[in-house]
Amino acid sequence: MTSDDPVIQNQSLYFRILGICWVVYGIIHIVAAVSLALFSNTATLIFGALLNRVPDPFSMMSIFHFVYGLVAAISAGCGILGVFAGLALLAGARSGRTLAIIAAFLSVSSIPLGTTLGIYSLIILFVWSPQRTSAAAPMVRIPNLKHQPTTL
Repeated sequence: MTSDDPVIQNQSLYFRILGICWVVYGIIHIVAAVSLALFSNTATLIFGALLNRVPDPFSMMSIFHFVYGLVAAISAGCGILGVFAGLALLAGARSGRTLAIIAAFLSVSSIPLGTTLGIYSLIILFVWSPQRTSAAAPMVRIPNLKHQPTTL
């Protein structure tokens, strides 16, 4: 179903662009997670070289391994969620909005690309209202609950 309403067409263009950006962002994070996994031995050697004057280097190395694994897992999780959100937005699935909002909240702390994409996604997806998209199905009437008269 296509609509002649420019608001609907413009909004679907925003969702398409947002979906492409989320797929690219997800791929970047998956590549980063794979890189972290591949270079874990190098990172361990570099961090271990800094521990030659620390009183308890073994506990520090254990903390390093935990934090390094956590960063790799978060990067992989954000990447997979970003790809799924982007594909759902491109497909026009109902779950796309929810996945993109979750991915946006998780990516806001990833400076600068995640912050930019997360804030843009939250602005676009929170401004979206079902009443605008109901023009694609003119037989469906969505009541406006904000402007109903109150009776006493």
